[in-house]
Amino acid sequence: MLHWWTSGGEAKAAAALKATLQSKGHTWKDFAVAGGGGDNAMTVLKSRVVSGNAPAAAQIKGPSLQEWASEGVLANIDDVAKAEKWDSLLPPVVASVMKYKGNYIAAPVNVHRVNWLWVSNDAFKKAGAKVPTNWDEFFVAAEALKKAGLIPVAHGGQNWQDFTTFESVALGVGGVDFYKKALVQLDQATLNGPTMTKVLDAFKKVKSYTDKNAPGRDWNLATAMVIKGEAGMQLMGDWAKGEFVALIGHSGCGKSTLLNLIAGLTTPSEGNLICANREIAGPGPERAVVFQNHSLLPWLTCFENVYLGVERVFGHSGLIDGKTKEDKAQLIARTHAALEMVGLSHAAQKRPGEISGGMKQRVGIARALAMEPQVLLMDEPFGALDALTRAKLQDELLAIVANTHSTVVMVTHDVDEAVLLSDKIVMMTNGPAATIGEVLRVDLPRPRSRVALADNPAYLNYRKAVIDFLYTRQAHVEKS
Repeated sequence: MLHWWTSGGEAKAAAALKATLQSKGHTWKDFAVAGGGGDNAMTVLKSRVVSGNAPAAAQIKGPSLQEWASEGVLANIDDVAKAEKWDSLLPPVVASVMKYKGNYIAAPVNVHRVNWLWVSNDAFKKAGAKVPTNWDEFFVAAEALKKAGLIPVAHGGQNWQDFTTFESVALGVGGVDFYKKALVQLDQATLNGPTMTKVLDAFKKVKSYTDKNAPGRDWNLATAMVIKGEAGMQLMGDWAKGEFVALIGHSGCGKSTLLNLIAGLTTPSEGNLICANREIAGPGPERAVVFQNHSLLPWLTCFENVYLGVERVFGHSGLIDGKTKEDKAQLIARTHAALEMVGLSHAAQKRPGEISGGMKQRVGIARALAMEPQVLLMDEPFGALDALTRAKLQDELLAIVANTHSTVVMVTHDVDEAVLLSDKIVMMTNGPAATIGEVLRVDLPRPRSRVALADNPAYLNYRKAVIDFLYTRQAHVEKS
């Protein structure tokens, strides 16, 4: 199997595919080629094919499938597609990419949108700029950010990042029909036409607002610049989403109350809460909660506990904005996938009373993630567990968040947990009139290893900053 999934989260995804195939009696010989967003892997693949030593399977980007199929090197897999009802399960736009001359020649393993504009509210506020809704406004905002001393566009000058940005510009300036003709059909008249000139001019102008250190920068470092407010905008795919926020403070400061407000379980006495540009007026499936006590129904199996949430969200037509009603087979598959994500496929038919406390929490996390929430809310989910189990689940949560890119808000009392997991730590002052005392950004690269961080100076400094706030500036005195 030739692929380029070599980063932490990607490697875990490849390992999951490998385990699934091996469980069905197949052999997986890994051939991973790092770097270049797949460019290096494609060079190796071409060499293997030309020499007559092609791999049995290879990861290939969708737009390149037609080219490879036209060379006659991709197999017809209609028998698998028909048996598994791909035509009814896959969206037409995805299915069409997987086909050549009406026959399936590939299976999708991940689907992304690349034309996202990510912005920093802090940077825009500092620059007094308006978040753009078209390209003219984009360049006005870029100029305002530049005058404010900020980097207008965070970017990494790698081939795949350049092309991702170019795709966004081409789609935005030229429109859908132009994009299809130029970049999918490779229509020469379109490629050489006046619209392409406009696209190239706009792309050149976008690049002029990047900084001199952009060449070679990894995409996640560019994303971090936006998160930290150092840059105003980034054109990147949907994998850039997600941030891990920890709420920490002494008992009684309102951490759980704030989490319940975000969840919609508590109504604010004044003010409003906004999630995804919509006011929070009550509980909603875009916000899933994992409680300390796992909240599993004891008479249901692990599978049934997860399926209950999945069926509620995806099994009712018109119940959830942006969600599609799914049939029973799809709901069952989604439930199994969630349990597999947390390593509990083997315990699917066990009831909560038959598994450990740590496994119960993993079921609770699986149930929450299966609903594809925009925000995952966690109220001290590991607080009742022993230290070793807690550490194991923290590591598993790191891997899950890396794979799902979920936005997470977690309440914790544990300083080490907050620093290990978080991108941002919100430190609360003491109650009863508690407020946000300080927000600490944790600029540690991911994936993170607790062993590697044990003597990391940056990690120790972040830990010290939290301890200093909690036990020096906010020393809590219990009243008898």
